[in-house]
Amino acid sequence: MFDEAELRQMSPRERAKLMQALAVLDMPRLANAGSNQRRRWFLVSTIACCVILAAWIGVLAVTLPKFYRAGDWRGAWVGFDLAELAAFTATAWAAWRGRQLLIMCLLVLATLLLADAWFDVTLDLRTSGFLFSLLSALLIEIPLAVAALLAARRLLRLTIGRIRTREGLVGPVPPLWRIPLFGYQQGGILHDPVPPCMPADTPSPLPGMASLPGQTSPPPGQPSSPAGQPRDQRGWTALR
Repeated sequence: MFDEAELRQMSPRERAKLMQALAVLDMPRLANAGSNQRRRWFLVSTIACCVILAAWIGVLAVTLPKFYRAGDWRGAWVGFDLAELAAFTATAWAAWRGRQLLIMCLLVLATLLLADAWFDVTLDLRTSGFLFSLLSALLIEIPLAVAALLAARRLLRLTIGRIRTREGLVGPVPPLWRIPLFGYQQGGILHDPVPPCMPADTPSPLPGMASLPGQTSPPPGQPSSPAGQPRDQRGWTALR
């Protein structure tokens, strides 16, 4: 067992390898990996919804009247503003308590603010309130929505960075569009989205440890990166 003095004597690279080894040992205790069949059904359903919605947009563009008298104008806007109030309240509570729920609340809040700006501007077109709606959208609703989206992105990157640090992975967090979902790899839910470089001639990770659990050195002449993918000088797997 390592004590604190021994841990302080290790180099940052040795401590990173130790954390990675411990993460691999604890991985079987995590939740089961995601179901590939469930993922396929989700993708098929999403694509079908895209096709149906595209066709429905065409129908609405042809059949809807240019002007329409609403049945419950007051109820529609009061209900929408109540939803915005609930989103602001939930966002404030999650920020106050410091909960991961804040990321979801920020995304919902940004969506409602953008929808509010859209309907304010389009429904007040050619009316006396158009200028006020346009200014409120440009100066209040859209800036708040952008701030909420940027905050959600920052919190998500911080969360992924913390997971990577606890697994002993160093380096900057890749862009979100390059990071696969956790859980779609057989045998683990927190597999490394962009694993670091582990050359074949890498020495023993730590004194007294032959190699990382579940890790084997590739035969001579074969690349050390997954599926023969090249790696750059920072150790990231090059993604195409």
